Amino acid sequence: MEEIFLTIPPLKVTRNDYNEVRNSIESAISIGGDIRGILESQKELNPLNDLHSEVCRAGEALSVFGSRWTIEILSALYISGPRRFNQMKNLLEGISSRTLSDKLRYLADEGLVQRQVTEGPPIRVSYLLTEHGRTCGRLLSPLVAHLKIHLGTVIAQD
Repeated sequence: MEEIFLTIPPLKVTRNDYNEVRNSIESAISIGGDIRGILESQKELNPLNDLHSEVCRAGEALSVFGSRWTIEILSALYISGPRRFNQMKNLLEGISSRTLSDKLRYLADEGLVQRQVTEGPPIRVSYLLTEHGRTCGRLLSPLVAHLKIHLGTVIAQD
């Protein structure tokens, strides 16, 4: 079955803000290279560490983002803040209640999302990012901005 994507007009930002975002992306790229270099230089401390092991650890670290709907749920909470279940379901067009419930539980188990119960009546349950989840969102922001610019979904307003 072919997916149909809605045509959403690009987000227009001022030229100054666009350039600031691009400069921040460049800084993140530079920092990422520095981190990669530091980890690469640790081979002497880890004689049994081979390329395969390092690739496996990277895959394991990123695996939480590879499951369907996890990126969308984390993005929704990062962008919009805490949300109740039905608000999340309405925001994530096409997700079933069962899938949303399962994914929220999975993300809570991974330490990215917190389920917050507010005593009532009525009892209210909200979902929000944990500190770890917010940190991941901030770390992913330069990548997401780079991809949006590359895809043309963020453009400079002249």
